[in-house]
Amino acid sequence: MTTSLLVKQHAEPQLAPSHSPVTGTPHLTTWVFAIVVLAGLLLLDVFGGVAYAFVVAMLTALAFFAFPKIRVSTRSRSIHSADLMVIAGLYLAVIGFFRIAFIVIENNDLLLFGNFAAGLIVGVLGPVYYTVKIRGRGLANLGLSMGAWRTTLGLGLVLAAVQFSITLWGYDLPQAKDWMPLLGMALMVGVFESIFFRGFIQVRLEASFGVVVGVFGAAALYAAYHWAYGMGVTEMSFLFGLGMVYALAFQATKSLLVVWPLLTPLGSFFAQVESGELVGRLPWASLMGFADVLALFGAALWWGHRYERRHAIPLDVQPREESWRSSIPDRTQMTEREGGQNARTRVSRTG
Repeated sequence: MTTSLLVKQHAEPQLAPSHSPVTGTPHLTTWVFAIVVLAGLLLLDVFGGVAYAFVVAMLTALAFFAFPKIRVSTRSRSIHSADLMVIAGLYLAVIGFFRIAFIVIENNDLLLFGNFAAGLIVGVLGPVYYTVKIRGRGLANLGLSMGAWRTTLGLGLVLAAVQFSITLWGYDLPQAKDWMPLLGMALMVGVFESIFFRGFIQVRLEASFGVVVGVFGAAALYAAYHWAYGMGVTEMSFLFGLGMVYALAFQATKSLLVVWPLLTPLGSFFAQVESGELVGRLPWASLMGFADVLALFGAALWWGHRYERRHAIPLDVQPREESWRSSIPDRTQMTEREGGQNARTRVSRTG
């Protein structure tokens, strides 16, 4: 096997850009995914439960079938077993902490919040450390970049406006002291879910299996993790459909700013207010706890950014193995170089 083939086995392709490098206009993938996401949001008023998941899954499958080009993005030549093992480990850890917090622990708010916060922190700090430190990828590989900022900003505002119009527009909110803690929690959980499920799990599954598995797999794991909250099959089925909507929204631009801080927190906040289970039950002091967790998230991202700059990790999110290209010569290049040296030797001898 040639050296070039050995390098290709370890090389991982870049995240496919959502915009044309020449014109800066959105690719077909951006438009298709944006349309499906808009349809999925509008269908929230029409379907629920299993029916919603089925309809969104059919729309997504139809989009992938009708536009084959959107299935081509970061398909790798081999499965990255290390990525899959880390996904499994972090996922089980998150579910474990959440299950303990919401099912096992009773009548102890401090222990409940401690385990809840631990799960959130593991789900953010784990992917950041693994991505930047262990695998030598940039934070952009977690979706932590502006990307094509005009499309990212525009699409994020449009999706958030649709989400707001079908959920909170004209909604009779309770007193501010009752819903402000819920908004803080929605923002905090939104950071975790965006980084863990979209930026990490979805991107890594896509790198090993392709776009289709990345989208459906991330949505399925997003839905299943709500088992830790004590949810049933019907609720998780609905969240599978909603997870696909969020996964496609992220896939449209590969920037988490499409889904956070507006789209997913709005949905989570409305769900909490609508259920009424926690309305008025969270004290104002809980906002300090949410702020502390958000501060830890910010510190982790600051560390990742500093590490990225200090070690000159490229912004094109290539893994550390890509650097082998510059140190291991290609067999063809070696042959050409040897041929040139032999030719110069013959010329010097005849001269």
